[in-house]
Amino acid sequence: GLALLPLAVPPAAAPPGGCPSACYCVATPELVQCRYERLEEPPKELPVTVHNLSIAGSNLSILHPAAFAARPLPDLRLLRLRHDNIQTIEDMALQGLPALRTLDLSHNPLIWVAAGAFAGVPLLRTLQLNQALLAASLEDQLALALRNLSLQRLELAGNGLRALPATLLPAGLEELDLRNNSLQRLTAAELRILEAPGLRGLRLTLGANPLSCDCALRPFLAWLRATAARVPDARSLRCTTPPSLRGAALLRLRPEGLACAANEGGEPGRLETASYVFFGIVLALIGIVFLMVLYLNRRGIKRWLHNLREACRDQMEGYHYRYEQDADPRRTSAIGTP
Repeated sequence: GLALLPLAVPPAAAPPGGCPSACYCVATPELVQCRYERLEEPPKELPVTVHNLSIAGSNLSILHPAAFAARPLPDLRLLRLRHDNIQTIEDMALQGLPALRTLDLSHNPLIWVAAGAFAGVPLLRTLQLNQALLAASLEDQLALALRNLSLQRLELAGNGLRALPATLLPAGLEELDLRNNSLQRLTAAELRILEAPGLRGLRLTLGANPLSCDCALRPFLAWLRATAARVPDARSLRCTTPPSLRGAALLRLRPEGLACAANEGGEPGRLETASYVFFGIVLALIGIVFLMVLYLNRRGIKRWLHNLREACRDQMEGYHYRYEQDADPRRTSAIGTP
C-alpha cells in the first residue's frame, strides 16, 4: 500500500470577516479579544465589522503605520492595548480607524510617541495613559501628538506626576484622572490654568496623592471648597503629611490651622521664622555695641554727668536767690514807699 507521509500544514488564516486564530470573538465578531498570546504584531485578519478590539499581555513593542488596518476598520470605536510592552508609536499608527473614539494604552513602557502618532483618528475623545508616562521627555512628545485632537477625557493615573501636566490639557477637556500620582498640592499658578476659559468645565480626580497639608496648601484648599463639584472625589482626599494631620480630610481643615513646616511646602514659614531670628540677632548686636560704647567712654560720661549736675545746681541756686530777693519784706516796702 501507499505509505502516508505526515505533512506539515500551516494553520489556516482566518477567513475574511472571521475571528483571528490567535484571538477569540465574544458573541459576535464585533468584539475581539486577544489575551496573553504574546503577539509580536497586531492580527492582520480582523472582522471588518469589529467595534471593540482588546489586545493584552502581548509584545507589540512598536506600533508601525496603519498597524491595525491591513484593511480599513470603519466601525472600530474602542481599542484597548494594555500590558503589551509598547515602547514606540510611529506616525499614522492608527491610520484606517476613522471611527475610533476610545484608545487605552495603559501599562505600557512608552519611550517615544511621534508627533503624528494619533493622526487619522479625528473622533478620538478618550485617551487612557495610566502608568504609561514614566519616560522623562514623554510629556513634551505627547503635547505635540495631541495638539490636533479634541479630547474629552484623559487618564494619567499612576504616572508619578509631581505637577499638573498643563501642556497635555487641550481646550474643551471635560475629565482628567490624576489619581495615584505624586502631587502634594496644586499651586496657585496651576489653579489659574484650570480657570482658563477652555478648562472651566474640567472635572479632575485626585485621590491617592500624597497631599502635604501645610501653609502652601491654602490656595488649593480655598479653590477646592469653592469648586468642590469639579473634583468628584474631593470628600475622599486625605493628608499624608505632616504626621499630626495624616489621614485628615482636606475639606474639614481650616486654612489658618495649616502650619508652615520646614519642608518644600513650608518654605515660607521657615523664611518667616529665620527673618525673626535675624532681626533679634541684629537688635542684640546693637545693644552690645551700645553697651561697649558706654563702657569705653565711662570717664567722659561721668564727667559729663558731673558737669550737668553742677549746671543744674547753679541754675537752681539762681532761682532760689531770686526767690529770696522777691520774698524780702524790706525790699518790698522800699519799693512801695513814694
